[in-house]
Amino acid sequence: MAKLEVNVDHVATLRQARLIDEPDPVTAAVLAELGGADGIIVHLREDRRHIQDRDLTLLRQTVKTRLNLEMAATPEMIGIACQTKPDMVTLVPEKRAELTTEGGLDVANHQAHLQEAVRTLKAAGILVSLFVDPQPQQIQAAAAIGADYVELHTGTYAEAASEVEAEKLFEELLAAAAHARQLGLVVKAGHGLNYRNIKRFRGRKEFAEYSIGHSIISRAVYVGLERAVREMIALING
Repeated sequence: MAKLEVNVDHVATLRQARLIDEPDPVTAAVLAELGGADGIIVHLREDRRHIQDRDLTLLRQTVKTRLNLEMAATPEMIGIACQTKPDMVTLVPEKRAELTTEGGLDVANHQAHLQEAVRTLKAAGILVSLFVDPQPQQIQAAAAIGADYVELHTGTYAEAASEVEAEKLFEELLAAAAHARQLGLVVKAGHGLNYRNIKRFRGRKEFAEYSIGHSIISRAVYVGLERAVREMIALING
């Protein structure tokens, strides 16, 4: 069965809108795990717009499944990761002005820098995933620099203007996943996945894990977080 990691960043987004102490993403992580989540994701951004250092520290103490820290490959973040020791780090591109991560890492053109980051993180006992577009050169580069996982960027698929376009982009994701698996990488999928567009992925062996946040947190506003997580797991695995 495929695994589901739940991103709780947007719980922190709501908290930071008022600069108070609720809702707490640490509490949200507990509820997501009670709902069956296989892991918790947080993105500690350079500008600390949502997740705070305090959140990461407490999540490391409380998460019972797997803590996955999304971050840029900067000296500051690599230092924080090596000190906090999440179970996994997902390296992502980061721009200050973006609302959310806009695309995959350009691993192919930044191999030396990213390879050093991967080496440092793995030496600290941390699994490393790279968030990449479903392109052969990026997947090959991810394998070449020693990543354990790739997370294929599904945002373009999620934003498809028609079912015909979505089907074409899904086939590209399948091909990319097969390529990554051949290179020995574990394959995740994430970005923009929701309760509708996830249905194409149901039962596909190409994908071992899914990283989903916004749609689950949005659904939780209506039905609660435990139920929202259970519903997504049911859609993934049928």
